[in-house]
Amino acid sequence: MEIAAARVASIHYTLTGDDGRIIDQSSDSRPLTYFHGAGNIIPGLEKALAGKQAGDTLQVDVPPEEAYGVRNEGMVQVLPREAFQGVEKVEPGMQFQASSERGPLLVTVVEVDGDKVRIDGNHPLAGQTLHFDVRVLEVRDSTEAEKQTGRVAQD
Repeated sequence: MEIAAARVASIHYTLTGDDGRIIDQSSDSRPLTYFHGAGNIIPGLEKALAGKQAGDTLQVDVPPEEAYGVRNEGMVQVLPREAFQGVEKVEPGMQFQASSERGPLLVTVVEVDGDKVRIDGNHPLAGQTLHFDVRVLEVRDSTEAEKQTGRVAQD
């Protein structure tokens, strides 16, 4: 059976950056299982998996435009320290949920300089080409409940 819209696929993957460093990977005991065609994984990977079957392996290079987007420097801002009321110590790497005109946005503190805090609303992998090594483990028809939600039913 091939991976196609409204089917459920299970894959093992290793994601690396341009430098060859492992960014993420599935564990042997927990493959990534997703509902194909509902945007549950990045578009470039989903497109590359279409038509694959259990046992297939592939290497996929996904450009930023088909992954987490290109970096947008307009999403980097400097805020006054008092914008973080209730947080005792603000440090680089901390993440906060902010409100934007498009809804909630996860921002990362990238620098703290006295009373000024620089935040970045870009996804941490924005602007990067992502390199996937993938092995397809299983493809199955989705259940009616999965079709209704566009998500894999949890055991």
